[in-house]
Amino acid sequence: MILEKLVPDCAHCAALCCVAFAFDRSADFGHDKAGDEPCRHLGAGFSCTIHDRLATSGYGGCVRFDCHGAGQRVVRELFGGADWKTDPDLKAPMMAAFRVMRRVHEMLHLLETAASLGLDERAGAGREALVAMLDPQAGWTADSLAAFDIAGAEERVALHLRALSGHVAAN
Repeated sequence: MILEKLVPDCAHCAALCCVAFAFDRSADFGHDKAGDEPCRHLGAGFSCTIHDRLATSGYGGCVRFDCHGAGQRVVRELFGGADWKTDPDLKAPMMAAFRVMRRVHEMLHLLETAASLGLDERAGAGREALVAMLDPQAGWTADSLAAFDIAGAEERVALHLRALSGHVAAN
């Protein structure tokens, strides 16, 4: 079930990645963009007007980006399918939620990868506890995600992953 949540589904998102994050003109991005500002290439219907030529247009960072399913989860689970274009009042809270949910999903992705290491009972139980913290059975709400201690969770996951070094060496 967790792995399914970590697969991006852009058709059920509201182009959150094209709005939420800032980037600077560089080898990875063709122009400067402030956070919470739609990319100049974001078209109607939340589609990218240069999607078929992102890499050759200087947007390799977009090609490599993976939200691990955080975008559609924010739109569907936290905002009931609403979007920031139809309701501009949702833009700030939706972008803030996406930035946190992406970090949550990155940690879930790391923990799912760690599951393939053949963990012993103790390490497996620690991993399961972290997954339960990051993917609560009742789901997330905008309020519960906003109140979530993301930095503390990242610290706990990092400690757990560092403790798995023996499992990595054994594989």
